[in-house]
Amino acid sequence: MKQLALDIGIATGPSFDAFFAGPNEAALRHLQVWVGSAGSPALHSPVPTYLWGEGGSGKTHLLESVRVALREQGASVGWLHAGLLEPPEFDERWGAVLLDDVHLYTAVQQHAAFNWFVNAQTLQRGVVAAGALPPADLPLREDLRTRLGWGHVFHLHVLSETERRAVLRQAADARGVMLSDDVLDFMLHRFSRDLGSLMELLTQLDGYALQTQRAITIPLIRSMLENQ
Repeated sequence: MKQLALDIGIATGPSFDAFFAGPNEAALRHLQVWVGSAGSPALHSPVPTYLWGEGGSGKTHLLESVRVALREQGASVGWLHAGLLEPPEFDERWGAVLLDDVHLYTAVQQHAAFNWFVNAQTLQRGVVAAGALPPADLPLREDLRTRLGWGHVFHLHVLSETERRAVLRQAADARGVMLSDDVLDFMLHRFSRDLGSLMELLTQLDGYALQTQRAITIPLIRSMLENQ
């Protein structure tokens, strides 16, 4: 069977609580301390944080979790990703600047990211960035590349199959859903390694199983995909 890559968004929304850290515990704790909480907001350090790792390691989830946490404190943020072809000017009302997929930035995006970074530093605002490569290997203009690498740098790792299996099993048990070893094998080997996508797949399967009054089996998964 051809391997499928099902990249479904995370319906429940990103949060630190929904992030299964595994080998990435240090990065998670660092960002949680940096953000603080709505009741006791932290003094957000202006020292930048850079997260790097391959796709599915949780970089974007953590950036979005930072944005959600800051919004809960009443702060807005600047968000620049590779799909934003015409970035806006820096806004002094931003409490932080978040830069995602920096390895894909065009010359225009690199110019904007550098401008945002310098303004954020001048105003003592935080910068959290993410990319697929370590700072030294980023194909970016030198002044931006060096700035991304001078602060806290964390290498994120994709969860192992054993860790993803444990998370899916725990999530299924919390829903009162039975996942056989065969179903877990099918989910882990036929779909995206990204845990967020796998969790959303579980949500869709649970809903489809309830709708059709059937247990979650491999034929059910195939039936759901055929009816999408």
